[in-house]
Amino acid sequence: MGLTKHRIGEFVSLVSIKCGNPTYDNVMGINIDKQFMPSRYVGADTSKYSVVPPNCFAFNLMHVGRDEKIPVALNNTGKDLVVSPAYFVFKIIDESIILPSYLYIIMSSPEFDRYAWFCTDSSIRGNLEWSRFCEIDLSLPSIKTQQKYVDIYNSLQKNIDSYKSSRDKLINTYDLYISKLISEVPKKSIGGYIGQSEEKNSNLAYEIEDVKGISIDKVFIETKAKMKNVLLTPYLVVEPESFAYVTVTSRNGDKISIAYNDSNRTYIVSSSYIVFKCTSDELLPSYLFMYLSRPDFDRFARFNSWGSAREVLNWEDLCRYEIPFPSVEIQKDIVEIFNEYGKRQQIINKLENMRKSICPILIKGSLMEA
Repeated sequence: MGLTKHRIGEFVSLVSIKCGNPTYDNVMGINIDKQFMPSRYVGADTSKYSVVPPNCFAFNLMHVGRDEKIPVALNNTGKDLVVSPAYFVFKIIDESIILPSYLYIIMSSPEFDRYAWFCTDSSIRGNLEWSRFCEIDLSLPSIKTQQKYVDIYNSLQKNIDSYKSSRDKLINTYDLYISKLISEVPKKSIGGYIGQSEEKNSNLAYEIEDVKGISIDKVFIETKAKMKNVLLTPYLVVEPESFAYVTVTSRNGDKISIAYNDSNRTYIVSSSYIVFKCTSDELLPSYLFMYLSRPDFDRFARFNSWGSAREVLNWEDLCRYEIPFPSVEIQKDIVEIFNEYGKRQQIINKLENMRKSICPILIKGSLMEA
């Protein structure tokens, strides 16, 4: 069976169910990945907020022209969700034409976002009217073909959900472990266990490809500085198991740019950075970095940064930061949990990036098969 053309309005219908609870505390929004998420902006009275029943969609038709993207999500949780009354809620009324999950795949593709942007009005926000949305034509394969490609998408989503579940269990274990350490193990300032390293690239042992910057995600990254004709001899050497941080904290979104070199390579960084390493066998570098990665340290760094236009965290203040000092064996145990969490988060990120890119492929495959 070949393709059939349908207007969206042929198979969708608005849903109008009000929350009725003036103090509902679990209102959802929609993120740029077209997934429901807890909303940060909730009014004082939620009684007129909209209910999104299972297998229904919610989306905001404002700002489509501005953002060049439709914020849309499909409720596949099996329970009612509540969203802002500014959102439209709709459902598929004829699943002999299209499956809800297949429409979601279509609406998750960059091509659909671009066409929706093209259909917006001429207002500053670039709104997309509901009536204009309903006029959009779609070429659809048979339900059997749709289901085949929905199954592929759902299998990827199940993998993501499985990794998220295991990640959440790990982070709960990690948080409990940290809470126990903080309450039971005495804290000490890290200054007595770390030391600055001022070794420079004076003999030019390291080249342009070894130059690194540091992101607010606390990892070494390829430098964004213009390196043409830059003299590398003043650059500081960052050996394996060493740290480097950017002293300026005032323009980093309340985070400090600090990174740990857990590779076998030696890097070089700007002489404006501070490089240091652990100087005692009582402190594992990986354990220290685990604490320097926590929001608690970001808050400490911002609170203890000084200056005017450029606030900086100096070395002396960094050394005052206190952490629990359990035995090295316990440090190793908790670092293993922390590292495993990081590995699973990386897998989730890769799978979610795959999910974003797979929608156009699935649509093309289904259309070609039809």
